[in-house]
Amino acid sequence: MRLTRFLYAVRTSLWLVPLLCVLAGVLIALGTLWLDRRSGYTLVPQSVTGTPSDAQTTLSVFATATASLTSLVLTVTLVVVQLAMGQFSPRIVGALLSDRSSQLAIGLFGATFVVAVLTLREVRGSDTGTVPGLSVVLAHLLMVASLVTLVLFVHHSGQTMRATGLIDLVGDRTRDLIASSFPAAPHAAADPAVVLAREPGSVVRVDRAGLVAAARRADCVLELVPVVGDFVPGGAPLFRVHPGPGRAGDGAGPAARVRPEEVARLVLVGAERVHAEDPPYGLRKLVDVAERSIAQPFDDPTTTLQALHRLHDLLRQLAARPLPPGEHRDEDGVVRLVERRLSWDGYVRLAFDEIRLAGASTPQVTRRLCAALQDLKSVAPPDRQAPLDRQLRLLTAAVHRAYEDEEDVAAALTPDAEGIGSGADVTTAVRLDSITSDAGVRPGARLRG
Repeated sequence: MRLTRFLYAVRTSLWLVPLLCVLAGVLIALGTLWLDRRSGYTLVPQSVTGTPSDAQTTLSVFATATASLTSLVLTVTLVVVQLAMGQFSPRIVGALLSDRSSQLAIGLFGATFVVAVLTLREVRGSDTGTVPGLSVVLAHLLMVASLVTLVLFVHHSGQTMRATGLIDLVGDRTRDLIASSFPAAPHAAADPAVVLAREPGSVVRVDRAGLVAAARRADCVLELVPVVGDFVPGGAPLFRVHPGPGRAGDGAGPAARVRPEEVARLVLVGAERVHAEDPPYGLRKLVDVAERSIAQPFDDPTTTLQALHRLHDLLRQLAARPLPPGEHRDEDGVVRLVERRLSWDGYVRLAFDEIRLAGASTPQVTRRLCAALQDLKSVAPPDRQAPLDRQLRLLTAAVHRAYEDEEDVAAALTPDAEGIGSGADVTTAVRLDSITSDAGVRPGARLRG
């Protein structure tokens, strides 16, 4: 039991690995200094290390820099812990403090510091004197390693401070614990008509040309089960294999000819969604910003309007464009790959549903939504009007539930591109008659251009 407690303390402590690294640095520095003394300080010539004065200056800079780097790493670690406690969960702090990457970074900087200080004490003289060449070279190598580690640590900390990084940190450790603590499930016969995902993650890229070629070779049709951007658990269905048009009655033959490893490699699964092939992800992030801005304690509807501006623009770009098909054909025109795609209704709901529900009691948000929906209705073709009409209908109902006074309801449902600032009820009316009269043109006549 004592050994178990000791191992637990080792795994969860922040100080042990850095302390061991510092002790290792002391021992290595003492060993190189002993070798330098035994050789009469001739192992590495001063043409490499510089004069004693040069070596003292360089080692002093190294010691100062590594002390600053150590402080930086500790500060960043504390900031990450504070953010994790405030935004996610206090219970995630243990996983951050036991992160080996941070511990090794602190340990390397500490070891470089002690090597530089111990080596500096051994330098004798100024322009002439003795320089422990091997120890100076060791200090240079450790400093280069520290700079590389600093860059890697900054990258690692940036990844850790993201929600995805923290969630993956806990999820991966728990997954490993399940694999080591619970017996494996009984091996069941694999369905040849289903290709399973090899690892968990979000679908970020699909090599459609490669999948069409693979399906053509196997004379089958591949059905991509998840939508691009979906999270796929490890071992979940990634593809379903269907017989090709010429083999409608033979379901086993094409499935047997498909190589699951080859097909699975043509789908890239990552830790989180990216923009590469996932346009809805951009809308998803804008909606998150908009919804978070009108939630307590932020209460910042202006930021919500800025996000709505961009959502309006994106949907306007999509309104009249044909959406990509979900069928992919080979060079003979035979369908070889089918997948689900987000429809126009899906884009509209993704952009407006959550903001409409969260911002029904905020006049700026409802007025901006009305303006966006009215403008989209003016450019969307007839077959795409229904989703916009649905949003207007639900928005009207939500505003009536939020306000009791009819004047407030009417004001909240007035289209306004700036929330409150450019609607018909807050701006002056444009009078063309006065313009034409001032220009000497008969009122009611058409202006050229």
